[in-house]
Amino acid sequence: MIKIKISEQLGKHKMTRKELAELTGIRAGTVGMLYDETIKRIDVEWLDKLCKVFNCKLTDIIDFVPDDELQEETKN
Repeated sequence: MIKIKISEQLGKHKMTRKELAELTGIRAGTVGMLYDETIKRIDVEWLDKLCKVFNCKLTDIIDFVPDDELQEETKN
């Protein structure tokens, strides 16, 4: 499963979703879906903008977690 770690980055940078939308030019609704991890597709341009705003690597924004690891997390 792909994990979107926008909420972690917002917390780390003490930034609101609205501020992120304004800084990146990504619609607020889209930022909300990224935050809630409900988005189905992510534009490469968005990833570029997010990395620039957060001054981070792509792996700080998205990550792959194998399904068996997710199952272990939910058991604990």
